[in-house]
Amino acid sequence: MLLNKILLGAGLAVVMSGCAELKEAGTAIGHATRDTTTAIGHATRDTTKAIGHASRDAVNSVKEDLSSED
Repeated sequence: MLLNKILLGAGLAVVMSGCAELKEAGTAIGHATRDTTTAIGHATRDTTKAIGHASRDAVNSVKEDLSSED
């Protein structure tokens, strides 16, 4: 009976330490994924803004050229 309790306690200790390691690994993976996704999102946003500004400037330049011909 005492041996069963000792084995059960030892088994629970091993399982709990394994769970903590899995949780830590999951957290590390989750944070890395979050950081990568954020970096991609910011780069995409910045690129889209730059394209939009360049397009706007090109249209305005063409408008100015057309109005100066009159």
